[in-house]
Amino acid sequence: GPDGAGKSVQVRLLSEHLRAGGLTVTETREPGGTPLGEQIRHILLDPADVPRGPVADALLFNAARSQLVADVILPALARGETVVLDRYATSSMAYQGYGSGVDRTMLGVIAELSTRGLQPDLVLVLDVPVEVGLARRDLGHAAELTRFEDESRHDLAFHQRVRNGYLEMAAADPEHWVVLDGGADVEAVAAEVSRAVDKLLERTGIA
Repeated sequence: GPDGAGKSVQVRLLSEHLRAGGLTVTETREPGGTPLGEQIRHILLDPADVPRGPVADALLFNAARSQLVADVILPALARGETVVLDRYATSSMAYQGYGSGVDRTMLGVIAELSTRGLQPDLVLVLDVPVEVGLARRDLGHAAELTRFEDESRHDLAFHQRVRNGYLEMAAADPEHWVVLDGGADVEAVAAEVSRAVDKLLERTGIA
């Protein structure tokens, strides 16, 4: 989901819910999750005024993603664990593709390489109006904004394109995407997230 949607909190709460149900969970994030990924995360989010275009951003995100898939996600799946991930290739498509205008076909090719074709069983979009998400974000850590939160680099129109991108991708694949109201209170959103994931687990015979 877009900035300020509450993804990180919901990833933690979902992981707790799944563990309470007896599943072994690997919880991780993008960019990051590996030593290399965390180094790239620092570069990507550093608010210092270092010129860099959206293609470079996309390549950096996918470099971190490639290492995460190889070192964390695939081994966890091989052990029979459930992986809960804060962002994935769809975020690059939303931010660099829809938001910044990088060719989406090209981004898809790069994502295919970095993920080895690994697709999530379920994508949950926590949808909030752009103004609400940005207000939440600013309230949470106004003293230290990242590059993607700096309005001099990414304005309101950029974040609206990102939100529209998520909604367009969700509409195109309703079998694997679920859009939830991220504007509700944390407990209500957590209940909807858990309900959506439990349905998937029941359908696949895991629950």
